[in-house]
Amino acid sequence: QVQLVESGGGLVQAGGSLRLSCAASGSIGWIDAMAWYRQAPGKQRELVASITSGGTTNYADPVKGRFTISRDNGKNTVYLQMMSLKAEDTAVYYCFVREYSGPYYTHWGQGTEVTVSS
Repeated sequence: QVQLVESGGGLVQAGGSLRLSCAASGSIGWIDAMAWYRQAPGKQRELVASITSGGTTNYADPVKGRFTISRDNGKNTVYLQMMSLKAEDTAVYYCFVREYSGPYYTHWGQGTEVTVSS
């Protein structure tokens, strides 16, 4: 059983910053990709940022230059530093992990809510 525990969400004013964390635990194999997705009310879930085991990152256009994804492989943890937050960043943020234990498996966190007030 694999668990992803997210933390760091909350209410922040526009222009502010937040740091999200997601720690993977349990019977987890080698972690390949880690990522953050978000889902705003009435919208589909979308990729925010991803990072490979080698550290290659990818960002959605709306967050480029404002968000930074990083990971600590020793702690099986992925972070999302969010700066210059905007009202349109308001969403539930989900952690995603793809791990290899023979076949590949994917796992999702429970979601952490980020609300940016304008």
